[in-house]
Amino acid sequence: MTARTFWASAGALAVVAVAVALALRPGDEPVAAARSASASLQASSDSGPALASLGQQKVGSGELKALIAQLPEDARANLRGDRPALEAWIRARLAEKALYQQAEAQGWLQRPEIQAQTRAATEQIVLRDYLNSVSQVPDDYPSEAELKQAYETGKAGLQLPVRYRLSQIFLRLENPRDDEALRKQAQALAKQAQAGDADFAALAREHSQDAGTAAKGGDTGLQALAQLLPEVRGVVPRLKVGAVSEPVQSAAGYHIIKLVEQQPARAATLEEVAPRLRQLLRAQRQEQVAKAYVEGMFDSATLSIDGAALNQVLESSR
Repeated sequence: MTARTFWASAGALAVVAVAVALALRPGDEPVAAARSASASLQASSDSGPALASLGQQKVGSGELKALIAQLPEDARANLRGDRPALEAWIRARLAEKALYQQAEAQGWLQRPEIQAQTRAATEQIVLRDYLNSVSQVPDDYPSEAELKQAYETGKAGLQLPVRYRLSQIFLRLENPRDDEALRKQAQALAKQAQAGDADFAALAREHSQDAGTAAKGGDTGLQALAQLLPEVRGVVPRLKVGAVSEPVQSAAGYHIIKLVEQQPARAATLEEVAPRLRQLLRAQRQEQVAKAYVEGMFDSATLSIDGAALNQVLESSR
């Protein structure tokens, strides 16, 4: 969940996992990790112009570009308009650099256990990259026929949950001391929006503080219930299509929600799942090619294992 919207987009969730532990101020809302938090640690070698600094430490534009490039397109689109999440990542990255500098100054890099872990990590990175290079899948795989066959085989498990098209008016709570005044403002707006002749889209464009959805009359698009904030998740199923909720409070502020459309659960079409299904099939094929490559190494050379030496190691480890 970000401080700008009331949905928890799964693609954007990876951005600031490290910030949870290192850099979030009280009141900030972290974005939960859906992918590995290590993405935030992989800075571009060309850091570019500085975006922020903390003492001697700087975060360059190249680092942020490298982070964004690793995300799916929908997550990139959400992140571009999510200033709180971006700033949280920047704070986390600066904290990481400052901590690393402190550790380096105190000789941590020369510690034997650190050097052993560094060698092991470097070896794994090189091995993964090399194995990836020798197990590339042809660009034309899978064919349309193979894609369709995979879809038909797994169609029973390719279900879309109930999805809701929501519009919102969002009022951000910047200071906890302003909560009572903001709550009254939200209640007044909800009353306006619930009137029979109300133009919810016009009210959202005028009052909503989520710039990304306000420009679209509050429209957030179709989303499954699991993608919504817990506070909102409990309200939406009880709304009828066209109804407007009372103000819903989250840590970010107040949300006035209109249920615009509700689509029942159904089987996904081939067109809807084709991009991800293609990625899955390519990943499976690459795994098969990589496994065959490694097994081929054992077929082309003689494998010798010293049983006595192995037994000695096992005995000494008791």
